[in-house]
This record gives sequence, structure tokens and C-alpha cells, in this order.
Amino acid sequence: IRGFDIKNAYAVMRKNAFESPTPEAYADGKGRRALQSYLKYGYIPLEDHVLDAFHKNEQVARTLDYAYDDFVLSQVALSLGKREDAAILAKRAQNYRNVIDPETGFARGRYANGSWISPFDPAKPATYVTEGLPFQFTFYVLQDIPGLIRLQHGNAAFVAKLDELFRRNLYNQGNEPSHHIAYLYDYAGAAPKTQEHTHNILITNYADGPGGLPGNDDSGQISSWYIFSSLGFYPVTPGIPAYAIGTPHFAQAAILLP
Repeated sequence: IRGFDIKNAYAVMRKNAFESPTPEAYADGKGRRALQSYLKYGYIPLEDHVLDAFHKNEQVARTLDYAYDDFVLSQVALSLGKREDAAILAKRAQNYRNVIDPETGFARGRYANGSWISPFDPAKPATYVTEGLPFQFTFYVLQDIPGLIRLQHGNAAFVAKLDELFRRNLYNQGNEPSHHIAYLYDYAGAAPKTQEHTHNILITNYADGPGGLPGNDDSGQISSWYIFSSLGFYPVTPGIPAYAIGTPHFAQAAILLP
């Protein structure tokens, strides 16, 4: 997207990713929450309770968010020829690995000394993720799906973990971090399962009356998921021009753009 002063915009985006604002501005909601912890450890440890945020804690969710943000910013830097920034940010985009427990294969809260929170049940809500489950947030690695699959020990294990999430009814169409999950089968050689699940979500989670959306339509994301998925494709990694294929619900469709 262009049509604005990208150089000045990049300076502001870079500042947000590398610097914390004054205490007054930070308390007012500006800047990344817990940025200094993220830069120091490569993840936000459980000891940092992010007390100045409206949403406190949520350390794992923030870490995963920031890693994706760093990836997208690295793409902007690269497009502007800022190769040093791009390299630093691309490396930081791999910080998602620091909150995926290699023993269980799930996103999990972690202390500053590197140890993992215990007891741990990925199917139960936790304060270190945002309005969701560690099971759901395990798949919130939009910028490096092949790397996430390798962490899960390959396609078969990755597909089995996706299957378990759907089998246990842990998928939540009303919560944004779930929206790309059904499309991840495409990346692991199991496209028919993407087609099956996206079709089922379309016909079971939406209705054409009051209360017809399965949750709060923040920024229109639940509606836009429906439109994309009805057309048969979806932007799993916003920020790059790539789409995963699902199941179109129309024999023919035309998109009229300016």
C-alpha cells in the first residue's frame, strides 16, 4: 500500500519497534507494551506483568504479535533498501520460537530464567494469552508457517495437532487469533481439510439475522473472513501478496475495485 509518505511513515514505525516513549506517553498507551523485556529476552517473561497496559499480562500473545510485526516491518525496510534494519527485524521475527515449548509443542508462558510455567494445560485459558487458549495461539505464527511445522516435527504431526484442535472443539471463530487456522492445512499437504473446515465454519457459524456473527466484529474481521472464505481464498499472512485456497461458495464472483 502506498499513496503516502512511506519514508516518514517508516521512521515512525521503526521508532515504535525499537524505542520506548516517555513514561507519560507510555502510560497514555503509546509504544509497544513491554518492549524492553522483548528486546532483552527475545520474549516477554511472565515476571513482566505489563501493568501500564489496558490488557495486562498476555506475555505470550504479545511476543507472538511483536514477532509478526517485526516480520512485516522487515518487509517495509527491505522495500526501502534499508537492509541492515531488514536483517535485524527478520531475525526478531523468529522470536516466536522462544515461546513455543519444544517438549509439548505448544505456546506456553515462560519465566525470565528460561523455565516454563507449570502446571500447564494448553486447552485452558491462561493470563499470558489474549482472550483465548495456548492451543489456539500455538498456531499464531503467520510469518513462518514452514518453521512452525518443523517445530511440530513435520507435516503429519502438524496436521494431527490441527485435527485435535478441531476434534476437541477448541477452534473459536469469534476470536481473531483463530481465523487463519483452518487454512494452515494447505501448508502441510492437507488441502482437503482446509476445504472441509472452512466450508463447515461458513455454514455453522453465521446466520442471516440478529446475532448472526459469531462474536464481536472488531474492525469488521469476522465479516471479512466470511467474504474472503466465500470467495474461496484468504490472506493468511497480511502484509504479503499471497493467499491460501479454500472452498468458494459461488460458481462465479466478480470483485469491483476502483
